[in-house]
Amino acid sequence: MPSSEQELSVDIEKLKAQVSSEVDAHRHQLNELSLRIHSNPELGFQEIKAVAWLTQYLKENGFTIERGICQLPTAFRGSYGKGKPAIAILAEYDALPKLGHACGHNLIAATAVGAGIASKPAIDQFGGSLIIIGTPAEEQGGGKAIMAERGGFDNLDVAMMVHPGVRDTATIQALACQALEVEFFGKAAHSAARPEAGINALEAMIQSFTAINSLRQHIGNKARIHGIITDGGEAANVVPAHSAGVFLVRAEDNTYLDELRQKVINCFAGAATASGARLEYRWGDVSYAPLRSNLTLARLFKQNMESLGRKVKLTDPSSAFGSTDMGNVSQLVPSIHPMVAIAPKEVVVHSPQFASAAASEAGNHGLFDAAKALAMTVVDLVTKPEIVTKIKQEFGQEK
Repeated sequence: MPSSEQELSVDIEKLKAQVSSEVDAHRHQLNELSLRIHSNPELGFQEIKAVAWLTQYLKENGFTIERGICQLPTAFRGSYGKGKPAIAILAEYDALPKLGHACGHNLIAATAVGAGIASKPAIDQFGGSLIIIGTPAEEQGGGKAIMAERGGFDNLDVAMMVHPGVRDTATIQALACQALEVEFFGKAAHSAARPEAGINALEAMIQSFTAINSLRQHIGNKARIHGIITDGGEAANVVPAHSAGVFLVRAEDNTYLDELRQKVINCFAGAATASGARLEYRWGDVSYAPLRSNLTLARLFKQNMESLGRKVKLTDPSSAFGSTDMGNVSQLVPSIHPMVAIAPKEVVVHSPQFASAAASEAGNHGLFDAAKALAMTVVDLVTKPEIVTKIKQEFGQEK
């Protein structure tokens, strides 16, 4: 063991160079893994191929694999080492309907396993345990929220993941979010011959949208309400007897989300009264919590990413973000969810252009840099126990 603080510092830098070199040694395999997942997009809770490829690669590189954790068939845990600190790196791998990997989850998955494999020398030398946790259905199913409720993130000291984007930033803001399914039931009638005999369920839905548009003028600056009509009738000459829609309600914190939920329901209830249609609604079983970024951990990541030549902001107020079930993890474990730029700022996430970027040379570059920065952050955590203590103290003070 090093005999002085200076020697330890040199030893740490050598170890960081070593784990960075490990990522380079796996570049071909990680690129191939990312592109394979990108070419075979799977929706939430159906990511069978992605999980098979990821867990096989981890197993081949010395990780102990548990599949189907938290009673979710496409969730997994890959473990290496034992003891403290227990460091989790999270993988996402679900795709979007019709858009495929327009959020770049193929890169998140390859980054996580690449960082995990590269970090092995740090675990071998200094101890601790590394856990790669595969989390399904981030986009629409809230896989991490379900896993959090079922103990999937218990006994961890920190949790980390990196998401592709259009900016390099160590922290992001993600809003609390809950889905709402709405139906109106009216009465069919001939639209020309007997319109007075009908009750128009579509008009009730349209009135609801109008009320919500009015509500938007009087909600918090960062709150969001948006939705789509999924059923608006079947024929123009028949008064629609049924309409349906799906909405998302977002807020900066859970308290305001609860307040906003009631205001949104009032919009639909008022439309039901005005139209005579019967209202039925159901809030989603899973809600996304707001993200708590641990600044002590984020500063470590920022420093390591900048050592690779990227200019990383600690926070970026101009960087808009929606919601993520990583927020649910961050309520339980000190966490970070940085962004790595893989496309120009004018490219929009959840677009065909971003899907292309997720399979581009810039996407690969982001993957390798993110994996290296995560692995170097693991080095910081296992070599500096006082840093882990500081991370936990910050987390406890914020509660």
